[in-house]
Amino acid sequence: MRKLLVYLKEYKKEALLGPLFKLLEASFELMVPLVIAAMIDKGIANHDSSQIIRNCLLLFALTAVGYISAVVAQYFAARAAAGFAKKVKRALFENIQKLSFSDMDRVGTSAMITRMTSDMNQVQQGVNMTIRLLLRSPFVVFGAMVMAFTIDVRQALIFLVTIILLFAVVGAIMVWSIPRYGQIQGGLDTLLRLTRENHTGVRVIRAFGLEEQEKKNFNKHNDELMKLQRFVGGVSALMNPVTFAILNLSVAYLIYRGAIYVNAGELTQGQVVALYNYMSQILVELIKFANLILTMTKAIASGNRVQELLEFKSSMKDGNITEFKEADDHVVFSGVSMIYEGDSEESLEGIDFTAKRGERIGVIGGTGSGKSSLISLIPRFYDVSAGSVVIDGHDVKDYNLEALRERIGIVPQKAVLFHGTIRDNLKWGKNDATDEEIYEALEIAQAKEVVEGKENGLDYMVAQGGKNFSGGQRQRLTIARALVRKPEILILDDSASALDYLTDKKLREAIAEMKNPPTTFIVSQRSSAVLTCDKIIVLDNGHIAGIGTHEQLLTSCELYKEIYDSQFKKEGAV
Repeated sequence: MRKLLVYLKEYKKEALLGPLFKLLEASFELMVPLVIAAMIDKGIANHDSSQIIRNCLLLFALTAVGYISAVVAQYFAARAAAGFAKKVKRALFENIQKLSFSDMDRVGTSAMITRMTSDMNQVQQGVNMTIRLLLRSPFVVFGAMVMAFTIDVRQALIFLVTIILLFAVVGAIMVWSIPRYGQIQGGLDTLLRLTRENHTGVRVIRAFGLEEQEKKNFNKHNDELMKLQRFVGGVSALMNPVTFAILNLSVAYLIYRGAIYVNAGELTQGQVVALYNYMSQILVELIKFANLILTMTKAIASGNRVQELLEFKSSMKDGNITEFKEADDHVVFSGVSMIYEGDSEESLEGIDFTAKRGERIGVIGGTGSGKSSLISLIPRFYDVSAGSVVIDGHDVKDYNLEALRERIGIVPQKAVLFHGTIRDNLKWGKNDATDEEIYEALEIAQAKEVVEGKENGLDYMVAQGGKNFSGGQRQRLTIARALVRKPEILILDDSASALDYLTDKKLREAIAEMKNPPTTFIVSQRSSAVLTCDKIIVLDNGHIAGIGTHEQLLTSCELYKEIYDSQFKKEGAV
């Protein structure tokens, strides 16, 4: 948590002025009991109305100045906390963007979302409260004790014993609570993951009639979290009644002893009232301090989780080559093996092939054969566990990641569009793309009629996730997005699965007829999608079962022949 405080650097002024104004407010507050004591002993006891009026005006002035100081302190504290949270969130988001896919798999999406939202809210609230109360409450508590000593040393000893007992209670509960609040935030990670999975997969759950099972699973984890929260909250809630009990007993004893001293003529009534007011101030401030401790406890637990993710460095080291030499052997896989984080078996093993510049490479195989894993190595979403992937004569590990991916157009299996206009979505491929370039890409992707059919054309608003488009329309728009940047390497990862066969054929032909056609990798389970490719790679359980043209594979690869024959009757000759 301490390392996060570096993000307060730009708000040093606010972080300093906030507590100072709070201390100013506290100083005026500590003067109030003395004014009241003077009013009682000099004004009321002597029936001096002018003394009473002067003291009332002084109280009003102290109240006004204290109020202004409190408002100014609140402003600076809120400004510092909000700015701090903005800086930390920005740094956290930037660090997450640098993580490799393996790192993200290891951390988990739900954990990252919880840290960006719930944990950061706790930290921001903790910083705000700390700036406002961390110095003020102890200052008032010890200030009240000092002022009590100036009135009567014997009575002030009651203050000293009370404060020691209270800090012992607060410290013990804080030490016990911090790790438990960390466990609570971890439980929120699990609940968020379950909620996310159920919301995104609700159609599948209903299709299999597993609603009750998923409810039971969710309720189980929810109940466990509730029990932990109730237990930790119950122990933390002891802070207020225990502090109240100690302070009220102290007040009762203070008044009892004060009455004896007043009766003996050793104290005045005004002094006893002042001592009571100081004890009341301690009561109020320690209640505030107890709540501050609870807030800080949660903030520290959440801050440690945020700091953990901030310090989580990518396992993928960036290269420094930014220039590309156009080699004839565009993409070369040499003895490539790859294993996912946490898996015991390799997803790919011993992959060897070469893709010439401008060639169309088909990748086909059964479900789980490693097709997506293979093409994810080209833009270096994952690193190989053995062998090398070479582009234009250099290992992809030697390239700067941003420079590498700028030359690659990727269309993933799941077509994802973002809220905004169609133009905004397509400019993800190229920020400065003109409408002419956008329409050119749309035409190749067979998506021009999709845009022209909308009321505002390129300015038509895309709903979140592209839900106002059909599956085929989303796929064509994501293909156009990749084509806008005119990539040297185009990867179509089963990205035409929702297209009809004729549209799919027109799409492949349009890409092949481009002026400078990219080296294209077409991943598909349809034999019709790859049979016109210059080279077809057949994968079987992470191994290459065959490689060659369609005609060659029909005679040399039994697996390819089985796939083709199983689909040929349904698809017909293409």
